[in-house]
Amino acid sequence: MSKEEKTVVYGTEDLLTSLCNSVTRVLNVATQSKIHYSAMVQRVTKIGLKPDIGCFVLFDGGFSGLVVLNFAGNTALEIYEKYMLSMGMPKSELASSFSSDEVSNILGELMNQIVGDFTGKVRRELQTNITQNQPKMLVLNKQVMLSVDTPLDRPEIRRVSFFTENNNIFYLELAIDRTEFIKLHDFDSSEISDPDALLDMEQADKTNQNKATPAEEPVDDASDELLRSLGM
Repeated sequence: MSKEEKTVVYGTEDLLTSLCNSVTRVLNVATQSKIHYSAMVQRVTKIGLKPDIGCFVLFDGGFSGLVVLNFAGNTALEIYEKYMLSMGMPKSELASSFSSDEVSNILGELMNQIVGDFTGKVRRELQTNITQNQPKMLVLNKQVMLSVDTPLDRPEIRRVSFFTENNNIFYLELAIDRTEFIKLHDFDSSEISDPDALLDMEQADKTNQNKATPAEEPVDDASDELLRSLGM
């Protein structure tokens, strides 16, 4: 096999797939339900916020872009309610309108977790770093078009449909500068190159050694960490 045939290239669709997997992973854990996305992706020319609730996050660094999530009111309420119920909140105390600040705050926090999960994978799997701003969540009654602060020379925009357990739909849109990552040599994506993360891991190991008992059950560390970050 020639060198050209062995070259591994990661492009826009690979980044989009990774982002979509972060959406389903975070929301499946948070809502304790099954959320999936369409196998078909749309190539679109504009990105924007749409009624009833739109949320966006900018990221920059190794590459620049914009992520948008658009929810209809009933979809937003379903995700909010399932998340709060899984946290042990009684249904009688939950907000009844998607326009409630509490609904927007929860969806904004979930989007923050989604993009954080995605940026972590970018750091591990693509050996580069991107930073994100705080998600902005808006209740809307009309469409608002957006542009990315960082100029994109060759922008590529994609839209993906997501389906909740109750068959409500929401949409993810991604605007990103056309880019490709070419693997020069093999590496271990599980290696931690962040000094702070390494220190945290060493401290956690010491704590676990002091508290470990023979009867401990094996756990999924990644899912456990995500549950803790969501307050569960």
